[in-house]
Amino acid sequence: GNQITSAFWQTLADEHGFDATGHYVGDNDLQLARSDVYFSEAQGGKYVPRTVLVDLEPVPRVSRKFWRTDAFYRLWEKRTFPGTMDAIKSSPYGNLFRPDNFVFGQNGAGNNWAKGYYTEGAELAETVLDVVRKEAEHCDCLQGFQLVHSLGGGTGSGLGTLLLSKIREEFPDRMMATFSVLPSAKVSDTVVEPYNCTLSLHQLSENSDVSVCLDNEALYDICMRTLKISAPRHGDLNHLVSCVMSGITTCFRFPGQLNADLRKLAVNLIPFPRLHFFSVGYAPLTARASQNYRAVSVPELVSQIFSPENMMSAADPRHGRYLSCTGASVRPCWSLATGVRGSDRDFPFREQAK
Repeated sequence: GNQITSAFWQTLADEHGFDATGHYVGDNDLQLARSDVYFSEAQGGKYVPRTVLVDLEPVPRVSRKFWRTDAFYRLWEKRTFPGTMDAIKSSPYGNLFRPDNFVFGQNGAGNNWAKGYYTEGAELAETVLDVVRKEAEHCDCLQGFQLVHSLGGGTGSGLGTLLLSKIREEFPDRMMATFSVLPSAKVSDTVVEPYNCTLSLHQLSENSDVSVCLDNEALYDICMRTLKISAPRHGDLNHLVSCVMSGITTCFRFPGQLNADLRKLAVNLIPFPRLHFFSVGYAPLTARASQNYRAVSVPELVSQIFSPENMMSAADPRHGRYLSCTGASVRPCWSLATGVRGSDRDFPFREQAK
């Protein structure tokens, strides 16, 4: 979750014209029009992300010289290095985040949902909530909260859902949105991941208003088949997720008329409160070597969005029915409905009740 969050904020900083230190270097007024939704302005014209990064694993005491060595990057790619927080702080965009918003425990969850929810996570929950309260006080009009977590590990599943319920108790009238990464045997061989995921889904059904489902298996297949990456690394998957998150939040961060905030998005897409799990299609997806040889039209973009090869969850959209759908784009284009009607494909929607 923290690695995805780091990639997400790098993508947002680039879209809004902020450099690695949080200062504006862009040249378009639209970049600053609604930048305060995700960034708060500090002294000296510095823009700071409205985020809290949480991990149960302690930060290791390692010399800063080690961060720049090849040995560190090999351990980081294999995910055997425990210092997620220090790795984010030492990244090129590490100075973008507020130092007080890094919260970490003394013991990891050990891929155990119960440790994240009942023991280790419960001890850290109040500390996290204090930081969340401070961030909420800095908002002029708080829309809601956005949680990025993985359902395979103990921290993201256990502590993540615990924080979800705690924040729901303290802010009952605010929206709760999650970006939840579901586990896959293709990326990890931890045998308890299905249990962690199953225990978390109940909490998401009860305490979340919007849940965007991202599947490691689908992300892995996209990197292999569509992007032509022979050996996808976690950095590749995280970058893909950050692009999807950026696309979903586009309507919040830039001026527009449709789905201008989180509540409007939920009202337009969710027919029944418990049916709030979204599947996401992303387009265009093209291998780097083929980018200069393709010109993508709007009908082709619509077709790609509904294609199984472009779905971020391992589910075939051609089977079943659509309850609702929407399209988000930062650039002017046809409406999604126009693109669907002009397509040769048949997109089955839920039949009207008689």
